[in-house]
Amino acid sequence: MVVTQLNLEFCFQGKKLRGFSCELTRSPHGVLPESFFTIMCQVVVPILLSGLCMMTAGLVMNTVQHWPVFVEVKDLLTLVPPLVGLKGNLEMTLASRLSTAANTGQIDDPQEQHRVISSNLALIQVQATVVGLLAAVAALLLGVVSREEVDVAKVELLCASSVLTAFLAAFALGVLMVCIVIGARKLGVNPDNIATPIAASLGDLITLSILALVSSFFYRHKDSRYLTPLVCLSFAALTPVWVLIAKQSPPIVKILKFGWFPIILAMVISSFGGLILSKTVSKQQYKGMAIFTPVICGVGGNLVAIQTSRISTYLHMWSAPGVLPLQMKKFWPNPCSTFCTSEINSMSARVLLLLVVPGHLIFFYIIYLVEGQSVINSQTFVVLYLLAGLIQVTILLYLAEVMVRLTWHQALDPDNHCIPYLTGLGDLLGTGLLALCFFTDWLLKSKAELGGISELASGPP
Repeated sequence: MVVTQLNLEFCFQGKKLRGFSCELTRSPHGVLPESFFTIMCQVVVPILLSGLCMMTAGLVMNTVQHWPVFVEVKDLLTLVPPLVGLKGNLEMTLASRLSTAANTGQIDDPQEQHRVISSNLALIQVQATVVGLLAAVAALLLGVVSREEVDVAKVELLCASSVLTAFLAAFALGVLMVCIVIGARKLGVNPDNIATPIAASLGDLITLSILALVSSFFYRHKDSRYLTPLVCLSFAALTPVWVLIAKQSPPIVKILKFGWFPIILAMVISSFGGLILSKTVSKQQYKGMAIFTPVICGVGGNLVAIQTSRISTYLHMWSAPGVLPLQMKKFWPNPCSTFCTSEINSMSARVLLLLVVPGHLIFFYIIYLVEGQSVINSQTFVVLYLLAGLIQVTILLYLAEVMVRLTWHQALDPDNHCIPYLTGLGDLLGTGLLALCFFTDWLLKSKAELGGISELASGPP
């Protein structure tokens, strides 16, 4: 589909029209009309690949939770959801911004492409340094509230591990996202459908792996008194350099000034998910919590990020900030209009919702094959788990529609302001619902066992 844009400029002297200029722009790279089948084909492969990465992340977490550093520094487990979630937020918002820029033709010019890419990569380095420290502080505060003790050496280890992990993951994933968006653009694939799930899934796996390796390194060298403070100070000193590079782009300057609140609030929301994880992961009735948490949180975050990115691109293409299209005037739409109409965003919501059950079944089966009997596999738990996944994604997709409309009406960019909130809520909902699944399954088993014992006791001697 060719997108044609007409720009008119009128020149007035007083109240009299003295002239006008007309500029007609035709872009062959507009957003192509997508069918249900097209969206499904483009989304399903990245979602399955991202699910495999998240499943691997779950297996990694199930292994590293027994490492000496994670056993001794309990706050590292609390740090996992907010840090992984924050890194996911940064990479997904980056992927969403680049996808919107690609679909609107902003990176077609080589010079403009270089400016957009360099400023975005510098921005996520600034954000990674700040949120790495904030995630460590949040984990420490939650640890202090629950245990009322502070060890300075552990504080330094936690902060240094968080900052270094955030920096390395931001660099690796940022470069990867640039390659994916530009590659998708050249292949004629909508980057909105593939960039955000890959960003989220690889973000989980890479961030968790780097955190485990980095924290173990600092734990082995815990006798080097000045190592961890030096790491923190070094990355803090680099922050002004990244700020100067990021200021090349006016939209990025706006994010630097006003884009912190969504990320910080998302971190706080994710931290409560981390608290749930740290309180349940070591209990017998929640065995398998460490494996399934990245999967259920990641699937929900991936799907809602795709939908948010698609709606944002739609608004950038066909409307102006602060002005909602006629069919999107209601801030709180009827849920039926979100999932059951022929409109393109409703169609994509149905596609994403349909992927939840088969996707989770595939991931569950692979985890069972890898882990064997160590993973809970009762039919009751499987049904509860699938129901939890459906509830989580349904709530998130509806909230995505509401939040994108509200932020666009306020002339804010949904790419930067909605994804952090929604993925943070996805982490909290996923962790909470998963814990509820384990608890309900354990409760039903306990009642069944008590019933069997009482029948034996009341039987004939």
